[in-house]
Amino acid sequence: MAVACERPQECGEPLGRFSVADITAIIQARGVIPMISSSTVRRWLQELAIKPWQVRSWVFPRDPAFELKAGIVLDLYQGYWQGQPLGPNDIVLCADEKTCLQALRRHRVVGPSCHHGTLVDSDYLRTGTVAYLTVLNVFQGTVMGKVVPKTGIVPFDTFVAEVMAREPCRSADRVFWVVDNGSSHDPRTFQARLSQHHTNAIAVHLPVHTSWLNQVEAYYSILQRKALTPNDFTSPEALAERILDFQTRFNRTAEPFRWRFTKADLANYLKRVG
Repeated sequence: MAVACERPQECGEPLGRFSVADITAIIQARGVIPMISSSTVRRWLQELAIKPWQVRSWVFPRDPAFELKAGIVLDLYQGYWQGQPLGPNDIVLCADEKTCLQALRRHRVVGPSCHHGTLVDSDYLRTGTVAYLTVLNVFQGTVMGKVVPKTGIVPFDTFVAEVMAREPCRSADRVFWVVDNGSSHDPRTFQARLSQHHTNAIAVHLPVHTSWLNQVEAYYSILQRKALTPNDFTSPEALAERILDFQTRFNRTAEPFRWRFTKADLANYLKRVG
């Protein structure tokens, strides 16, 4: 296991990772076990809890205020703001933009048959792109969205105004907007723009690289799997129609997500990744 967990570069080997054959050769060369087969090494490694040959991409926290910023959002999900319970007329919205949604017209799509799934031709024609601006009401589970040709400050601010002009936001005491650090809602300017036009609105920014803490991303995942796959649309208009029709369908039975990741889980996560 120790050999398998070593980084090849630290051993002077020009490799990204060791293969079973590499590990077998090393432990024999070092005299750990004079004679052993690669199949035995493979079997031993497969039985271990640590899988050093498995690699996946990861983004480590860089923001020195990561725990503080993320904790504020997690408190909101639990119904607290600055240590005090939210009032019955407070609203928490998770907002984001699903950008560069391509409408791809496939040459052919064939439905499933015996022993075969749906066949989607890999050849396609690009017919255009759209963007989907969305807010998710954390305590209701419903979404409100708008499909636009492209993103930017003006489209996003227009969307914010439309959301704030409708109930329940229009008569709410406070409306918390949980957003990431994208250019349309940059933390350096978004709160000022928000306060200028909506006195009851408060921007709450996530730390960088934590879209996974934004609940609207869970909705985007559902949308992608249930409505946009496979991607076969004759035009951007057809893609937009599918998105908005799915939004209507989703809202008919929408319920709040059962969010279980707490500040204690966050602290454990940060301790684990160092």
